[in-house]
Amino acid sequence: MTFESVDALQKTLADTVFQYAADRKKAAGRALGTLVEIITFYTLRAWDLRDHIVIERSVPEFANSAIAHNVEFSLHPIRARHVVDIAPLSLPLTVAKLKRNLPFLREAAVKSTQVLSKHGVKRNACVIAESADRLVVANVDALDNSRCRLAVCELLTDPFAIFECKRVGIEEGMRKGPQTIEKAKQGAYVARSVSSLQKVRLRNGEFQGVMERRDGTFRTGSYGDLLREVIDCSPVADLRGFILTVGVVSNHGNWFTSGNQNKEMRVLAQSYDWLLFLTDAGLSQFIDKLLLNPSPELAPAREAFLASYSGTSGANRFTKVRVSVDADEALRSYFSTHEAEVETWFNVISPRQGNLTNLQADLRKLAAKDW
Repeated sequence: MTFESVDALQKTLADTVFQYAADRKKAAGRALGTLVEIITFYTLRAWDLRDHIVIERSVPEFANSAIAHNVEFSLHPIRARHVVDIAPLSLPLTVAKLKRNLPFLREAAVKSTQVLSKHGVKRNACVIAESADRLVVANVDALDNSRCRLAVCELLTDPFAIFECKRVGIEEGMRKGPQTIEKAKQGAYVARSVSSLQKVRLRNGEFQGVMERRDGTFRTGSYGDLLREVIDCSPVADLRGFILTVGVVSNHGNWFTSGNQNKEMRVLAQSYDWLLFLTDAGLSQFIDKLLLNPSPELAPAREAFLASYSGTSGANRFTKVRVSVDADEALRSYFSTHEAEVETWFNVISPRQGNLTNLQADLRKLAAKDW
């Protein structure tokens, strides 16, 4: 099924899935935002970056820790990785139970949260302990009736990359949402303030890069060239505070298209190191296979989505943070099996000559550095 725009798709969802809601279109718009985040998260997982991910992390501005900003996904260096088997398994799987199998956590102050609920809902990138220089994050790897295997990673608190998802809906009878430009400016501010690699615009309109070395001298040059040098060559000590910034935007009547950029898109494109545009066709294709003309391989994910948006109270089991085990398995399999197809859903707005293969390679280079 094809739609002339994501706004038309939102109206279809409002009429077919969210009939119960007082404001159907707003409910459908919120669900679309969740789907954009789901697509981003499972794309990162398909790139084998799961163990680096922390969700909804507060990231401080560079050299200004008094101000911090929540981002959808931050990617952190791994200090150590542990594989833990819990058997026999008794749900819910709490951090307190997990702590018994991790000697290095016995003296640590752990979080009071559930990695896996008694209803089979898992918490992605579950932060189970935290200190000034370390995060401990758990992910469920495998599960059966009697055993659960988890990957528990000790991460450095400072990320090497962040991903932010931006979408804005429009109200009936309006050309564009009143907060569209404000959300673009907010995203641009975060992108320009969190990294030690700074942008300075020259009189000719080009961007100069500036980055302070350990000895107080400055590394300068064309921003694109300096970014490339930092990722490929810089000593790790010079990278302290560097964060690769990635924005993911989607068109809901406001962002226009990759070839027809409006003010909001241009603001974001000049601010993030990478700006990815999730196309109308790509988002429509995913929603069509998930909900409207369901694919059998996504059936558990569809069930979790409909259970979460049924109009009745209860824990959501279809978000980037909390997802049912069956839905997670279906989504992981789909995004891994259809990786090439999923990547066609995105257009790269900036850098001009960039593609997703380049971005994936850059993230893996940063992940592999000995921070």
